[in-house]
Amino acid sequence: MTASKHASTWTAPPRDTLRVGEGFSLADVDPRSTPGFDGDKQQGRLELDAGVPALSELQERLFAASTQGAPEAVLLVLQAMDTAGKGGIVKHVVGSVDPQGVHHYAFKKPTEEERSHDFLWRVEPHLPKPGQIGVFDRSHYEDVLIGRVRRLAEPDEIERRYGAINDFEAGIVASGTRIVKVMLQISADEQKERLADRLARPDKYWKYNPGDVDERELWPAYQDAYQVAFERTSTEAAPWFVVPADRKWYARIAVQRLLLDALEDIDPQWPPADYDIAVEQARLAAS
Repeated sequence: MTASKHASTWTAPPRDTLRVGEGFSLADVDPRSTPGFDGDKQQGRLELDAGVPALSELQERLFAASTQGAPEAVLLVLQAMDTAGKGGIVKHVVGSVDPQGVHHYAFKKPTEEERSHDFLWRVEPHLPKPGQIGVFDRSHYEDVLIGRVRRLAEPDEIERRYGAINDFEAGIVASGTRIVKVMLQISADEQKERLADRLARPDKYWKYNPGDVDERELWPAYQDAYQVAFERTSTEAAPWFVVPADRKWYARIAVQRLLLDALEDIDPQWPPADYDIAVEQARLAAS
């Protein structure tokens, strides 16, 4: 693996400090905290830069191994309230690797055809193929988050969906895909500042959605919906990680580290040559 001269300032791995476990309470998460990282913004930027070579190499090894039949892939699920920084994660973390090995999909409001099927029907076609890092910008969890808050489905149906998600994700993991589920936890005050910034800058008008203010009024209900989702769907096979997101730099290095951990666990190997190297060297020299 590519080595780095940068001395990491992680004091505890995010896979431990940010994992949702028994007794977890979203209300106890400080969105401005930096769990496990004993450094400031500048050190965070150095950490992000230092992680790029390793992430890039692991992604390339993952892709290369798939060309010889290795089944492994990684799926990064990003959930958050608006302005929490999902786009920044995609750009600054996932965007640092070769795009040919990445499949990014942003789930929007279901179409009429999608609504005519079970809620997971539209998800499966966008799962990463072997060798890919898949990114879901929002996901099947919208159907138990906004679905619960906006009462878009009956309570019994919402309850059924938690179990359906667990079964669905267990199948994905069994097929060789590591799932990294991340909720970026932003504070209401920080979100207000970021929305105000969008309204103050012409280059950010396009990012502003008047509906975001409507969703802010449902903030407590969304926090409750996330809490229930964590309790029902943070499993051994596919745990949730809640990342404090008021400090964008911290959220980015935390997600980068979670991806690195997933890829290091897979430990993809360069595929051996399926030809006689000496023969090919001789042929090349004579050409």
